[in-house]
Amino acid sequence: MRFAHWRMALGSGLLAALLVVPGWGSEADTSHTATPGTLNYVEGQASIGDQKLDSHAVGNADLQNGQVLQTGNGKAEILLTPGVYLRVGNNSSVKMISNSLTNTEVTVSQGEAMVEVDELYHENNLRVSQPGADTKVVKNGLYDFDATNGDVRVFDGKAVVTADDHNITVKKNHELTFNNPKLKAQGFDKDQVTKNDDLYRWSSLRSEYLSEANTHAAERYYANGWYGPGWWGPGWYWDPWFDGYTFVPGSGFFYSPFGWGFYSPLMVWRAPVVIGRGFRHFDGSRPVAIGHGFHGNAVRSFPGGYGGRFHGGYGGGFHGGGMHAGGGFHGGGVHR
Repeated sequence: MRFAHWRMALGSGLLAALLVVPGWGSEADTSHTATPGTLNYVEGQASIGDQKLDSHAVGNADLQNGQVLQTGNGKAEILLTPGVYLRVGNNSSVKMISNSLTNTEVTVSQGEAMVEVDELYHENNLRVSQPGADTKVVKNGLYDFDATNGDVRVFDGKAVVTADDHNITVKKNHELTFNNPKLKAQGFDKDQVTKNDDLYRWSSLRSEYLSEANTHAAERYYANGWYGPGWWGPGWYWDPWFDGYTFVPGSGFFYSPFGWGFYSPLMVWRAPVVIGRGFRHFDGSRPVAIGHGFHGNAVRSFPGGYGGRFHGGYGGGFHGGGMHAGGGFHGGGVHR
């Protein structure tokens, strides 16, 4: 019992520490502080209340409790707990209910939103509500919330949906439609959805860019000495080259639900790199090879990647394969 209390206290302390992680580099970037609700990317028409969002608002604007993020012909990415991204599609509306680190809740009242969960702690209580339903996310994965059609779709992971006084478990490759009188999760054609869903394809591209920012930021810490100056452990880190935050794990590595790799500073030397000179910003187009490369412009890649990179990754996915150094991250990566 005493050990359980110790673990709980340690976990709560770690979660609190994750919120105050500064930008990377030899000095902390105090101009940017990530909290649940921080804007991480925007394109097109988007606003929080009367505040129109543009590139200058990234890292500076926050969706506070009671505030609504509204998009027109545009999209936005919001940070939730460390390792969790909320992406809002065109003509959609999302309200922040609670931006607490241990009790994070948003409401999708119009349109579509997608949540990518790369890291979820036991202390996190992550909920997404819609008209007619409330969903608790319980595992790492990828989740889609459609307020217009009234359904929850789980591409990967596990969620518990409360609707009409019933708790329905929705697992990988299943969806739940609220106007179904049986309220039963059913399978869906993932390939068909991934080809036609604009928000899914945009989210995949954003995940790729965040992966690139991760290897760039983590390599800086590695180059400055093992977990060099400014390293605070796992959490959000601001990368000025990509003008946004990325998630850097505390140890090992893992794959996002889209198959992109995220590395800790200790493991970044194993990350595949690509040919190129200079960095480019996310502009909505399909990525091309970039970067100076790590360790003398050496080019290393895993088979099956896009442009000699690491889509699909070593181990082939979010839950599979990977390197083991003291345990697996759902079979791939490293537990802390």
